[in-house]
Amino acid sequence: MEVLVKIEGGFAEVGAGAWLMGRAQPAAFFGDAVRRRRKGWVVRDRGRLDLVETTATAKCSDSVRPFLTYLPCAEPVFAVSDKVLVSPASARAGAELVKLIPMSFTSAICVTEFRQDWLVAATASRTARVQVAEGETFSARPEAVVAWTGNRPTGFCRKIGIFDVILPRAPKGLLLHFHGPCVVWIEGAGGAAPAGARQPFAARRAYGV
Repeated sequence: MEVLVKIEGGFAEVGAGAWLMGRAQPAAFFGDAVRRRRKGWVVRDRGRLDLVETTATAKCSDSVRPFLTYLPCAEPVFAVSDKVLVSPASARAGAELVKLIPMSFTSAICVTEFRQDWLVAATASRTARVQVAEGETFSARPEAVVAWTGNRPTGFCRKIGIFDVILPRAPKGLLLHFHGPCVVWIEGAGGAAPAGARQPFAARRAYGV
């Protein structure tokens, strides 16, 4: 597998080609970088990832998520769409919403599936690769999950009320359970709002929401 990306100085550098990039990418480029419409009736990650065609070198970087991790996709990799920085457009196999709470459509993580080549993830902290053996269960906070291989994780919470199902925020203590064999990439979760959570009213007002 030929690696077509160079990671240096907080930037992922790619050449001419068709790429799947995070929002507001590339940060800088030579030549042209043209956004193309992503075709399909239901494209779950359309609002999170763009199809960008470049004619020369392009540099991708995210000032909010400055840590970059290269993930090879020798086997199917499921990555949190919001944390994907760049990958070959041909690597994407699809996207789906992974529910955090059964029967709830509001608390879910958008995930993009990659079946070949590679992807570069951008995270707010350093990532760790965790190998989960067959028969083992690995638990992680939803906001800490970057990507995984193997079976889809299951949401777990010791106590769920009716409002946890209908409101657009995740309950306290919510975890994702990964059942081996699989590999899970995680980042730090300190200070981050839980996936699917709404900001407090004061915070929303401060940002003009």
